[in-house]
Amino acid sequence: MSVKAVITDWGGVLTSPLAEAIEVWLTADRIDVERYKTVMRAWVKQAYDGAGTNPIHGLEDGTLPTAEFERLLAAELLTVDGAPVEAAGLIARMFGAFAPVEPMYEALRAVRAAGARTALLSNSWGNEYPRDLFAELFDATVISCEVGMRKPDERIFRHALDLLGHAAAECVFIDDIEHNVRAAQALGIRGILHTAPDTTIAELRGMDLLP
Repeated sequence: MSVKAVITDWGGVLTSPLAEAIEVWLTADRIDVERYKTVMRAWVKQAYDGAGTNPIHGLEDGTLPTAEFERLLAAELLTVDGAPVEAAGLIARMFGAFAPVEPMYEALRAVRAAGARTALLSNSWGNEYPRDLFAELFDATVISCEVGMRKPDERIFRHALDLLGHAAAECVFIDDIEHNVRAAQALGIRGILHTAPDTTIAELRGMDLLP
């Protein structure tokens, strides 16, 4: 069955890598890096292995206000001098170095121009999106905190499929997190694990989505 729609993640796919943005923030705020990594490893593992819940679940599905997540995370962190970390504006500082990846934006525009439909499927961390570009890039947008669901929950993928009006086998999903790609593939959606624009664009071209 031919691919008729592209569903894409935002952070780390349409933006520069998350790790790069985090590194800029850790340096600028003089965060104790090992402490940060220890906290986030535990939180992210819980968020994706299905064992219990933690602040990431609440932040992504909209049940935990961004300011409360910032307070909880800041409370776990220290600066390299052992000082507390300022909670207010923490998310904005963490993602402040995100930059758009223009080749991916151009690929989405080309996919639409060639007749396929596109959708954004993003787990939000309370960060800002370039919403002024959405109309030219996407036929549908699904942002986790706005729909009360988060990847890798199969319901959020089904919601995106419903908005696009296509069967799972007619869609391809792009994400930089392998767990999310596997969740999409389990529903019959084709998956692309994004590691670099060139390789992702080549895969889209191989599906006849790009000239």
